[in-house]
Amino acid sequence: MPRAAATSDIFNAVGEPRRRDILAFLAADERPVGAIVDSLNLAQPSVSKHLKVLRDVGLVHVRREGRQIFYRTNVQAIRPLHEWTSTFERYWQNQLTRVKTRAEAATDRRKEQ
Repeated sequence: MPRAAATSDIFNAVGEPRRRDILAFLAADERPVGAIVDSLNLAQPSVSKHLKVLRDVGLVHVRREGRQIFYRTNVQAIRPLHEWTSTFERYWQNQLTRVKTRAEAATDRRKEQ
C-alpha cells in the first residue's frame, strides 16, 4: 500500500522526525528560518521544505516582516495530535503503575526474607 503524502494531514506531516524537531523548537516562540537552521543544524533548503509541509497542513503560522519570514506553531492545529496521543498516555500511565507496584512488592518480599 502506498504511503500517504506528508501534506495529506497532520499525522503524516509529523511522521518525519525533523518536522517534529522544528515544531518543538517553534513551540517556545516565533522564529525566523535562519534561527531554525542554526539551532537544528539543518540545511536551509531542507528547513524550507519541512516548513512548507507544516504550513500546508496548518501546523505553523507564517508572518512576514520586511524580508524576514517568521514561523510559529499553530497550537489549535496540534490539538488533534494531543487528543489522539492522550489515549496512549493513559495506557502507559497504567503500565508504569503496574511496574511500580510489582517492583515495590518485590522489594517488600526481599525485606521480609
